[in-house]
Amino acid sequence: MKKDKLTSKGSSLFIFILVLLLFLFCTFWGFKGFEILGYKFKNFNDSILKGLDLQGGVSVLQEIVDENVTKETLQNTRELLSLRVNKFGLSEPVVTIEGSNRIRIDLAGEFDSNDIVKTLTSTGQLNFKDEEGNVLLTGSDVKNATAVLTQDGKAIIQLKFTDEGTKKFAEATGKNINKIIEISMDDQILTKPVVNTQITDGEAVIEGSMSFEEANKIASIIQSGALPVTLNTISVNKVGPTLGAESLPNTIKAGLIGFVFILIIMFIRYRFPGIISVFSLAIYMILFLFVFAIIGAVLTLPGIAGILLTLGMAIDSNILIFERIREELTKGKSVKVSIKIGFDKAMNSILDSNITTIIAGLVLYFIGTGSVKGFATTLLIGIVLSMFSSIVITRFLIKLFYNMGLRSKRSYGFDENEHKKSKGVIIDEHNEKI
Repeated sequence: MKKDKLTSKGSSLFIFILVLLLFLFCTFWGFKGFEILGYKFKNFNDSILKGLDLQGGVSVLQEIVDENVTKETLQNTRELLSLRVNKFGLSEPVVTIEGSNRIRIDLAGEFDSNDIVKTLTSTGQLNFKDEEGNVLLTGSDVKNATAVLTQDGKAIIQLKFTDEGTKKFAEATGKNINKIIEISMDDQILTKPVVNTQITDGEAVIEGSMSFEEANKIASIIQSGALPVTLNTISVNKVGPTLGAESLPNTIKAGLIGFVFILIIMFIRYRFPGIISVFSLAIYMILFLFVFAIIGAVLTLPGIAGILLTLGMAIDSNILIFERIREELTKGKSVKVSIKIGFDKAMNSILDSNITTIIAGLVLYFIGTGSVKGFATTLLIGIVLSMFSSIVITRFLIKLFYNMGLRSKRSYGFDENEHKKSKGVIIDEHNEKI
């Protein structure tokens, strides 16, 4: 029995050390970044897109003049505009759809707004070129382009040419066997397939190591060719970074100060679970920043407000859990039983409050635009992760430390004076594992 206890304690300690090392590694990665074998793992500052209110730039709102615009046409137009703004040297411009017929383009940095508008509203040109740069075909020669998945799960692009395009493509492929034919839009390279054989039937397949999403994007641009719609410039705004430069450091400083106060208050009130909750919240913040970087969401000042709001909700969830645990302890129940009942009782309250907030966030996301949508994005991501933090991570850490031997009721904020007022019977189950 004693050996089993030691084994359980040792394995729990080992798991905690692994969790701690993983957390420290992710923290180092997020705030410092590193490079391995030529591949750079970017830090949060480099990988998270920032809104114009944080770094300044130009914001252009374009409206599609044509009537009855489909979602597919709107998406294709967005992709084409993304290619065009890459001319300004930006690897990740922020191009978003607003409503049913508007597209907003945000470019961080100093640019001539007239050049931007001219580039965005120009017709554009799709070209097929040989290795010498000679134009072999244009967008008008393409009849259809679609992305499909093969039976073995590989993404390919199927091309069909017009009658005139079939003749041109047969001649082009005949002269460029084992050579590259470059397909570009406004001099932005889409793909560079190698010709394996002469193609005379007007149908071609482009293969490569690309995902279906990438293949579909390229196919959509080839299919659209020039801009499929007429654009009208609604507004062009230059935004200075002054607001963000002043507000962001103050916001971070206020957040750190608040975090320290939370640590102190949680420890005084709940003892060791308070420390666990702070560790859980730190994991939550790291997870949040990683998710934000992975999905390519744009960080804005309203978005930072959303982060702080969800952090507060994560703290609130932990407080609900610990209060329920304390209530069970004052009734005379053991630590093990109190932990189980405490989490079970807090679950409904946590789910109710978070689900209602998720509904509100979804409404803001689908109805709102601009900064409102940015706030909704951070709110939704934060709510989901805060629930994961309190329900999964906090529970996991408390059970882990309980199995490591942290079974004293005083360690869980048990007040002897409150206990003396209760009428419950104390049940000692210190040696049991959760």
